[in-house]
Amino acid sequence: MRTVRGWFRDTAGGLPGRFWYLWTGTLINRLGSFVLVFLAIYLTQERGFSASQAGLVIGLWGVGGAVGTTVGGTLTDRWGRRPTLLTAHLGAATMMLALGFARDLWAVALGALLLGLFAEAARPAFGAMMIDVVPAKDRLRAFSLNYWAINLGFACAAVLAGLAAQAGYLLLFVVDAITTLVTALIIFVKVGETGTGITATPARAKGPAPAGALRTILADRVFLGFVALNLLAALVFLQHISMLPIAMGDSGLSPATYGSVIALNGVLIVVGQLFVPRLIRGRSRSHVLALASVVMGVGFGLTAFADTAWLYGITVLIWTLGEMLNSPSNATLIAELSPAALRGRYQGVFSLSWQAAGALAPILGGLVREQAGNGALWLGCAAIGAVAAVAHLVSGPARERRAAALRAVAEQVVPVTATRTPVPEAAEAAATAPALPVTPNATTEVSPPPATTDGGAAAGAAGPGTGGRGPTRSTESAGTR
Repeated sequence: MRTVRGWFRDTAGGLPGRFWYLWTGTLINRLGSFVLVFLAIYLTQERGFSASQAGLVIGLWGVGGAVGTTVGGTLTDRWGRRPTLLTAHLGAATMMLALGFARDLWAVALGALLLGLFAEAARPAFGAMMIDVVPAKDRLRAFSLNYWAINLGFACAAVLAGLAAQAGYLLLFVVDAITTLVTALIIFVKVGETGTGITATPARAKGPAPAGALRTILADRVFLGFVALNLLAALVFLQHISMLPIAMGDSGLSPATYGSVIALNGVLIVVGQLFVPRLIRGRSRSHVLALASVVMGVGFGLTAFADTAWLYGITVLIWTLGEMLNSPSNATLIAELSPAALRGRYQGVFSLSWQAAGALAPILGGLVREQAGNGALWLGCAAIGAVAAVAHLVSGPARERRAAALRAVAEQVVPVTATRTPVPEAAEAAATAPALPVTPNATTEVSPPPATTDGGAAAGAAGPGTGGRGPTRSTESAGTR
């Protein structure tokens, strides 16, 4: 019993109260995330649209999401985390109801486009809030707990949505809208503005963003390389909702069997995700991410040889283990690579990799499958996993140097007293710091960051400390699933 209490304390103890309000909002939002799960079935069976028309509508959702993450990231930094998140949730709830009542194809398509925009605009704000309220040493635990809540909510939502659909598809949209509004209410009442620069200097928030913000991001090759690697991983991962059901159908398995097999993903994450932080604590983040890429690649690669439900189930369990390793390491690393003054925009650009993968994965997967065959698709996924693993090992040291540089710059501009706000010039300098390590000069009375291995153990980066997971589950993510 004492061991269980100790594990629970290590896993969930000592986290800020505002984190738990965000966590509760995530769980409630995901419990009611009914629409995206059944959208394709709703469009084809209830509305009578063709498969291509349904694909167009879902594609427009993704287009809106790509715009939403970009706009949401900019508003998060310039307007504030809280108002951006509230506006996104209120807009998503409104468009959820509008989509439920829409009948004509043009109205449904427009509703999906706007719903994707508002739903995904919440992601950068939520990710920035999580980073703001949780100390660096606790972020791995916090992101693991949030990811656990996302998957618990999704697993329950899939079952509840099936029951609700029997009473009428409109109920799916109503419940989804209500849970989104409840999440907005929790944030409005219990979570204030978390961007300290925005809170301390309101006039600054209404003024121009740090000079060259977009130029800074586009010039940050270390960060963009990390985004590119996430895009590769997402292209492989999202095959589970595009090509996997088709492959299982070709094996003579029913949609219900696919639902049961894919449910193993959520069950394993709910059962095992909270043990992951202790497992990877203090280890090299690059090595963890490389291992995750290999495991996911192997899991999807073995799908080429599966032809029965239990074999497909084994492949799902294998790539789920890789996903469990990837998610918390990814979240903490993106947190450390994001300058505080540009945190929302960095989160937005990172989210774009998921949006791009959501649009490209089914297209590329379908083309490879048609031109080269089912086996080539899954073995290709394994090859991509191997390439991503090598790239993580090669690029890892540069990422850690970049994270150390940002920590060093942040320490140089820390306020002398709790009531003093960093001057705009200092904040802007931190935001646009070069990607090379920063060494304090001889006259600066700031100690360099603690020595760390490639795992980022310093400052708790890879120790006990949102996406996400893209269009289906994310991280870090507060958008509607």
